Amino acid sequence: MNDRKLILGDWRFREAGGAEWRPAQVPGCVHTDLLRNGLIPDPFDGTNEIDLQWIDKKDWEYETAFDVPGELLTHSKLELAFEGLDTYADVELNGRQVLSADNMFRGYRVDVKPWIRGSGNTLRILFRSPIREGLAKLEAHGYGLPASNDDSETGGIGESKVSVFTRKAPYHYGWDWGPRFVTSGIWKAVSLEGWSGCRIRDLFIRQEEVTEAAARVTAVAEIEAEAAGAARLTVTTEGYEWTKEFELKPGVQTVELPAEIANPKRWWCRGFGDPALYDFKAVLAAGGRPIDGRAVRTGLRAIRLVRDPDAHGAAFYFELNGVPVFAKGANHIPNDSFVTELTYERYRHEIASAAESNFNMLRVWGGGVYEADVFYELCDEYGILVWQDFMFACSMYPGDEAFLDNVRREAEDNLRRLRNHPCIALWCGNNEIDTAWAHYNEEGGWGWKKLYSPEQRERIWADYEALFHDVLPKAVERMAPGADYWPSSPMQALTGNIDQHATNRSARGDIHFWAVWHASEPFENYNDNIGRFMSEYGFQSFPEYRTARSYARDEDMELESRVMLHHQKNKRGNQLIREYSDMYLKAPKDFVSFLYMSQVLQAEAMKIAIESHRRSKSYCMGTLYWQANDCWPVASWSSMDYFGRWKAVQYYARKSFKDVLLSAAEKDGAASFHVISDRLDAVRGRLAVRLYDFEGRVLKEETLPVSVGSNAAEMVFALRTAEWLDGRQPERVLLVGELTDDAGETLDVTAHYFVSSKRLALEEPGIQVREAAGSGGTAFTLTASRLAKQVYLEAEEEGIFSDNFFDLVPGIPKTVTFRRRSDGDIPFVQGSPGSLTVRSMTDFAIV
Repeated sequence: MNDRKLILGDWRFREAGGAEWRPAQVPGCVHTDLLRNGLIPDPFDGTNEIDLQWIDKKDWEYETAFDVPGELLTHSKLELAFEGLDTYADVELNGRQVLSADNMFRGYRVDVKPWIRGSGNTLRILFRSPIREGLAKLEAHGYGLPASNDDSETGGIGESKVSVFTRKAPYHYGWDWGPRFVTSGIWKAVSLEGWSGCRIRDLFIRQEEVTEAAARVTAVAEIEAEAAGAARLTVTTEGYEWTKEFELKPGVQTVELPAEIANPKRWWCRGFGDPALYDFKAVLAAGGRPIDGRAVRTGLRAIRLVRDPDAHGAAFYFELNGVPVFAKGANHIPNDSFVTELTYERYRHEIASAAESNFNMLRVWGGGVYEADVFYELCDEYGILVWQDFMFACSMYPGDEAFLDNVRREAEDNLRRLRNHPCIALWCGNNEIDTAWAHYNEEGGWGWKKLYSPEQRERIWADYEALFHDVLPKAVERMAPGADYWPSSPMQALTGNIDQHATNRSARGDIHFWAVWHASEPFENYNDNIGRFMSEYGFQSFPEYRTARSYARDEDMELESRVMLHHQKNKRGNQLIREYSDMYLKAPKDFVSFLYMSQVLQAEAMKIAIESHRRSKSYCMGTLYWQANDCWPVASWSSMDYFGRWKAVQYYARKSFKDVLLSAAEKDGAASFHVISDRLDAVRGRLAVRLYDFEGRVLKEETLPVSVGSNAAEMVFALRTAEWLDGRQPERVLLVGELTDDAGETLDVTAHYFVSSKRLALEEPGIQVREAAGSGGTAFTLTASRLAKQVYLEAEEEGIFSDNFFDLVPGIPKTVTFRRRSDGDIPFVQGSPGSLTVRSMTDFAIV
């Protein structure tokens, strides 16, 4: 098994036909290459996006020259392997066209042995403008297709929605949280690979049955050979070895090798056990010597999507190793408009933040990309389940045979690449298209149907069904047998009638609830719109001051400035944040204060939503808010901004996603306390409920024993609000609940207010901060003389606190620890925050 791969580097690029070549970085794209060469300004700064739309109208050329080492040249097969070409690419080797590519999401391989030379090879790739290609396809189509988030106006092509005709990341064309940068370039590695005789092209560990007692798997090896002959396949892992003798056949064949592991270490998601992983190695031998090898890492687990009928409608939850899992997490979008800029550390920061925030699931949303291998490897290691969309979102798509065949190959490539990852829990056909079109409900959907004639409507829907009800599910069944497929999110069930389409009150399937935000409904409506699985809902905020200043100058720091509006891609976004803020919060002192207030507002909204879903556990079995991250610095629904800085909502989510949560709610004159447990053992202890005034005096209290079963949610205490207030002013008191276990250890603490923050009688809280003894400047204890709302700790260094945006009650000290973002090898390492700034609501609001 000698080194048989040559990674091709030393690339240069130019506008097609131009005179001057400039250095290029591969992987990369034309936008980042232009930026590195000083030919364009920072695309994210100010309104530069608008001025850079010319780039996607041009053709671009990339070129490299290379020699082939003698050992590699001796192989009978030499293949150029392109892991990712974005998107319309004509490839020439030594003046001969060897490939024409048209799908960003596919890999391409071509045997170039007849045309390769030992030295002086030239590889040139012409990238044709995706916009011009799309316009030609649109014209040929005749009437176009809906694509609500395709920002064609910013792109300078009017109402021409071309994104749907190109198999390329949909968000590149713009979205309601992201800019329009329609890239071209070599976005993954290019290599020359040689082989002779035979090789293993792929190794899949198909899991037949996994229990506590045994794991039955089949090692499925895809083998390619030049000639017939005797061969042996050997597979090993952790002291186990299995061997199979077989006959090689010219061409490609599949060899299956059954295997069994006794008492396997099973893979669990975060909170349920260790995410144990196995390394499987396969060796192909012929003629008495090893010829090729391949290794894969996987985790042994049994996972399924349960949709059994019940008294309410039908369940919708994931069962892992026989245990029902309440899914907790968020929707993931690409971490950058230019994904080749992403580093291992940036991916690790996102996944480590998810685990730190008590997530057990991320949904890879269908308007981005099938993520890099490292993303799934990290989810495997951290125990984060992945709901994986295919890359289709909020649009209707063509259904001609060429398009369907292209998608079929795309699906096969990505299923083959990702199917060994234990983190993947579900493959989903698309985002929101079933409900957006709503074929079986004439008055439903987003109004798209009314733009077309009856004949066109039937054709568009038939194309939809061909893609999402035929091509994709068959690909999943063929490439990842046993994996679950869900045609569209949200959806009730594949019924072929009006009951197929999800509503805000669906009692089966999943729900995207957007009446809070898009329909301006109050936060309280989260409590009344709870489905079996809440796969989208959300609320926006601005990023913190440092992040806003990365794109805005002094004169831009106004809510309605041109730059602030440009970095708000939802048309009414800034207005909606202000309208909701006026409903729930006091007036901010200035725009900088409004940045903080918007984050508090978002956090409070998501707390209401998440905890209402968790209190309904068993009926509702999943809550994935929109969205975890950003692709550029912007006001959006994210809980971490573009730079990975935690917003207030990330801290709130960490608490609301705790494995044992104490949650308070109020309705019809009664306040109730609920214990929600994801533990597989019972929770027993005591609940203390105390009524405090804002000076820290305990006005009333009650303590009671608590017992909650495994993996369950129960209301454990209720009180009549009027009785506990007893004539006191509700804007000057709060309830604090503390749940302790039988050993006296605190499991959770929660605060409940009787009025909104807008009405609270806040005064300067007199916060005192002192360094915690023995912490070396990494931990601090805070106290207050009066109630401090949403205490905001700001560090000079990048990192996170053990808590932030918390309420500080007089007489209840709070100690917080700072952890730096990374020490290089390890995320979140305890360290000094540098200078520390501590403020609270009264520093930002007019009280």
